[in-house]
Amino acid sequence: MYRMMNRMLRGYTKEEQGWIMYDWAYSAFATIMLAAIFPIFFVEFAGGDGTSGSMWWAIGNGGSRLLLAIAAPLIGAMIDYKGYKKRLFVLFLTFGILAHFFLAAQSSWQFLLVGYIIANIFWSASIFIYDSYLPDITTPDRMDEVSAAAYGWGYIGGSTIPFVFSILLIFYGENFGIDETLAVRISIVITAVWWGVFSIPMIRDVHHKYGTEAPQRDFVKETVGNAIRAAKKIVKNKALLFFILAYFFYIDGVGTVITMATAYGAELNLPATGMIAALFMTQIVAFPCSILFGKWSKKTNPLNLVLGAIVVYCFICVIGFFMGFGLEMFWFGTDEALILFFVLAILVGTVQGGIQALSRSIYGRLIPPEQSGEYFGFFEVFSRFAAILGPFLYALVLSTTGRASFSILSTVIIFFIGLTILLIGRKHIAPELRG
Repeated sequence: MYRMMNRMLRGYTKEEQGWIMYDWAYSAFATIMLAAIFPIFFVEFAGGDGTSGSMWWAIGNGGSRLLLAIAAPLIGAMIDYKGYKKRLFVLFLTFGILAHFFLAAQSSWQFLLVGYIIANIFWSASIFIYDSYLPDITTPDRMDEVSAAAYGWGYIGGSTIPFVFSILLIFYGENFGIDETLAVRISIVITAVWWGVFSIPMIRDVHHKYGTEAPQRDFVKETVGNAIRAAKKIVKNKALLFFILAYFFYIDGVGTVITMATAYGAELNLPATGMIAALFMTQIVAFPCSILFGKWSKKTNPLNLVLGAIVVYCFICVIGFFMGFGLEMFWFGTDEALILFFVLAILVGTVQGGIQALSRSIYGRLIPPEQSGEYFGFFEVFSRFAAILGPFLYALVLSTTGRASFSILSTVIIFFIGLTILLIGRKHIAPELRG
């Protein structure tokens, strides 16, 4: 399969190919563990006896991101030292894979939640370091295209191939003596193996170019000082400040849609098989759309594409609210709601990869490459704290109103705030991207 990927990625350098392949590797977690199979299983498994499975799922996602957000600035400052970026990447990757095997062996929902939090932390930490390699592996004029290609191939590969294996296990495993619970456990193991095997090109071919020498004395003090200095530079740079503040809000909405979509559907009692099929459509649609975002960014300022994607997400949340509210008010039944879920899944596929890819490359173009670790450390802080807001807001609204439809509607507020900040800061950001 490596040779096949090399042929398909002709036109990219060896380092760009290795970097793109890591998206192929880690995307299995994003689909199986984060978006589709595991959350449906967990919400059903944890629900009952007065327990809301989707509420605990939201809390678990928020908690894992909080822990990483606290550590990200120091990790970011540390990986700018020569020799540290690759070591920490391999360390986080290894512990993340091991956490999957721990998770697959658990039989109580409490330990499932703990195992998922651990796996999510190390998975997210590895991606944070992976993102910071972008200035190392390509030039500013190629960042949009390379970043979009990574998301695109991640969707068609890591988000699709192991996902199909897992779907087949769940749908047809009983023919071979594999019940649903065992099928989910095997899917977790598939995720770990896929992640590990396809990380090899990243480890082998991608190298840290712009690092600085590690201090011989006061390592911790110097690392903390570097993180503080990077924060001050972001505050003084209007383009960076407006972008990262806007990103804080709109990427929170994106993360909430990703992590809560199937939990929301399960709360509304939509059939699991239908939701999984719909999310498979998301992966298929996301592949060409992510690639197109990279191509379109050559013809227009990528900021315009991000603004358009935010508007589409607002529309997605409104449709999601109508789907849930219609079920709650008995305006229509589950079959009609599932059709709307398919519509939502396709719409998400048109913008999900593009908005994430261009956000990463826009930020990469705004920062100095020799300090990519420090700056991406704060990019990660904003990513993770943002991803705390949405799931916790979802849980709060659900526990207060008792209506899942109002929970998903609250996400529109987050998208709107991000859109407003980005429009205000556009005059500062757009010229930097043209330059």
